[in-house]
Order: sequence, then C-alpha cells, then structure tokens
Amino acid sequence: MLDKHKTEIKQTRSVRKEPFTEKEIRDLLRDVSTVIISKGKKSTRFAAKDVKPAELKGPTGNFRSPIVRKGKTLLVGFNPEALEKAL
Repeated sequence: MLDKHKTEIKQTRSVRKEPFTEKEIRDLLRDVSTVIISKGKKSTRFAAKDVKPAELKGPTGNFRSPIVRKGKTLLVGFNPEALEKAL
C-alpha cells in the first residue's frame, strides 16, 4: 500500500523492542491536529487536543500499532481504509 502511493518512510520503530513512552505520545499529540484511532473495522477521527494518551492504548495496555504520522494527522491502529485515505 505504501509503495502504491510512493510514500517515503522517514522512520520505523519496533514497538516490541522499543515501546513508546507516555511522554513521546504526548509530544506526538502536541505536534498534530487530527488523530484517527482504529479499533478493528471502526475508525474515529478526533481533534488532537481532545485525545489523551490512554485512549491510544489497546486491550493489552500497550499503545496500538501501527502509529503513522502523515503531516498533521496521526493514525493509530490498523485499518486499511483509514490508511488509504490518509495517504
């Protein structure tokens, strides 16, 4: 999907080896204006200022993955349709 849109990946990170910290997530939320959170087939769009880091966690207590930043939009969790629209 990323190749199809000729998307350049600037940074990758294995969240299993190097999980995000609460501070890193707060910093990300400060730098974006929109957050799209995907849980299964459902995706919901929020203003970043209204999102708390805990809302980005999955049932295991870890932050959902993937976390993709595209400009001022942060996509959290996997949903092919939401990712396609963002790219």
